[in-house]
Amino acid sequence: MSSANSLPQLWDGFRMTISPQAYTFEPTSSSDAARSEALVIDRNDSSVRITKQGSTSNRGDAKSMAVHGLVGIIKLHTSEFLVVITSKKKVAEIAGADIYMATEFRVLPLEKEANPSLLKHPVEKTLLGLLKSHLYSAPFYFSYGYDLTSSMQRQASISNKTAPLWQRTDDRFFWNRFLMQRFVEATQAGHDVSRFMLPCVFGFLEVKQVTINNHAFVLGLIARRSRHRVGTRYFSRGIDLDGNVSNFNETEQFVITNPKGGAAMVKADGSIRKSYVQTRGSVPVFWAEVNNLRYKPDLQIMEKPETAEATRRHFDDQVKRYGDNYLVNLVNQKGYEKPVKEAYERAVEKLANAHVHYTYYDFHHECKGMKFERVMDLIERLQTKGLKSTDHFASEGGKVVSEQRSVVRTNCMDCLDRTNVVQGTLARWMLNEQLSAIGILGSGDQVEKHAEFMHVYRNVWADHADVISKAYSGTGALKTDFTRTGKRSKEGALQDGVNSVTRYIKNNYFDGARQDAYDLFTGAWEPSKGLPHPDQRALLVRAMPWVLLFALTMLLASLVLPRHAVATVAGATGADVKNTPSSLWFFTLWLVVAVGSFQFMVSRGLDYVAWPTLNRPDETIFYDGPGFKSGAKGRTGVVKPLGKANGGAKARAAPTNAGRRGQAYSIPS
Repeated sequence: MSSANSLPQLWDGFRMTISPQAYTFEPTSSSDAARSEALVIDRNDSSVRITKQGSTSNRGDAKSMAVHGLVGIIKLHTSEFLVVITSKKKVAEIAGADIYMATEFRVLPLEKEANPSLLKHPVEKTLLGLLKSHLYSAPFYFSYGYDLTSSMQRQASISNKTAPLWQRTDDRFFWNRFLMQRFVEATQAGHDVSRFMLPCVFGFLEVKQVTINNHAFVLGLIARRSRHRVGTRYFSRGIDLDGNVSNFNETEQFVITNPKGGAAMVKADGSIRKSYVQTRGSVPVFWAEVNNLRYKPDLQIMEKPETAEATRRHFDDQVKRYGDNYLVNLVNQKGYEKPVKEAYERAVEKLANAHVHYTYYDFHHECKGMKFERVMDLIERLQTKGLKSTDHFASEGGKVVSEQRSVVRTNCMDCLDRTNVVQGTLARWMLNEQLSAIGILGSGDQVEKHAEFMHVYRNVWADHADVISKAYSGTGALKTDFTRTGKRSKEGALQDGVNSVTRYIKNNYFDGARQDAYDLFTGAWEPSKGLPHPDQRALLVRAMPWVLLFALTMLLASLVLPRHAVATVAGATGADVKNTPSSLWFFTLWLVVAVGSFQFMVSRGLDYVAWPTLNRPDETIFYDGPGFKSGAKGRTGVVKPLGKANGGAKARAAPTNAGRRGQAYSIPS
């Protein structure tokens, strides 16, 4: 859609000229309007301005390259960097617009004096590595003609549809909003660069053209991940003071088609459109799981005075955006998870919001024996509380027929595996109603009776589950064998076991860097001047993993090497090789060393977890206020911030964060 001055909402590609003085972006569109403007990013003062094409002079040493979009500008340690998309892949069509996924990026320094030594600076090199790892691990989706950040209902409700795309986006899902700040400021200062500002979505997108009863329609599924309080599984839990919760995702399932007997669709652009939105998000209270190398981390509920206000802000915002909220809590009511369930229920009770309807569903008990089809019982319970199968968005010929006036907000501990099963079942229940209303399904007919369609449908939802899970936990989702086939299998259970072990390893030893990348890209941590710190843990603490590794190597050697070789290593010679049990002593010695070093590491688990280095969760790790704690394991000898001893008594002064792995930067106050 064009604006009043006949310029498009967004340019769909550029020729970028790189010179020592500036980066210049000239639209490659064949229209006459494309020659009206060019974007210049000055490398002398980092200013952003709009000029006429051809009005900038390029030196002979200038280089040029094709660019498909600007991700934005980010400040690292010593320089600002420009991030651009240099390769894209078309993945779908929605409502006449092409949808792309970014596949290649370039990160370019703005500092005109930049040289290779800049990129070798230890802090700059680390931050650049974090930035690039995030760019290539996150699926970035974008479109020049469709607002991927907004549901169909939100797009229909926007009054000024000629406003620049970046102003119309749902700010929560505008993933590169922080990197676009320089362009926003330039636009507000009079240099309108709106047509160069490309909103990207981090999440999941899949669009399929399917057929039921000889009627073709488009089935689409979009998951939008919020950029607020974003993070990894154990380093981002619960709520913040502004009411943002961890792992918040909005999932929209939509159908696009034409009336029966109507024209065939072109580029998924039909006159009938229906969509259904669900949300998921962490339990909206202050809680955490503190990694300590054990499979079950220490669980703690932090009963802060701000809890009630933070929860109120969260649900006020949810009700304002979606209408009535039907909360589905799948957290276990026994054992380890019970305190989280109870904290959630206390928070909702204090909320006393008539538009918030709470339902507890003991997923593991109700679906015992892998009978996940029993989730339909939950839907019946929600219906008794007011949920309606007709409560979805629908439009015909561009006119809104109905609006979705409520949302189901589902959560389990991680808002991943159990949540995926429930959301997929709810979406299928709603799809039956939508297709019946269109006339694709006849009386008594259901999508479950159409095997070919269900194969596509289940795999789309399973792919959706895997992508959301990888972003948060580092692995694909559990229970996806049921999502893909409608049955629970032994092979699926085995794969779940593999994923669970992989999650443990990643969450303890690798997620610190992933959390840092999230914090850097979304602006949760803005780089300050600082220098790398050496590891401040005691030498014995740092050496112990190597001791364990060496001991395990010796144990393996005692089992696989010939007895005379082991005896020789153990110090026996000549006749002693045959007459002494040296190999047994050798094995026993290294077994004792291995067990001792392993026990040493487990007792000091906090020292060996790969914590984030940008926003370290010290306040959470060492929280000593009111609430619930399942234990305080893995803290032997670990130095608390501000020199506090383990029991809370004052001890000799010690550097903040000293003695724990992961401290990499000194951030001045």
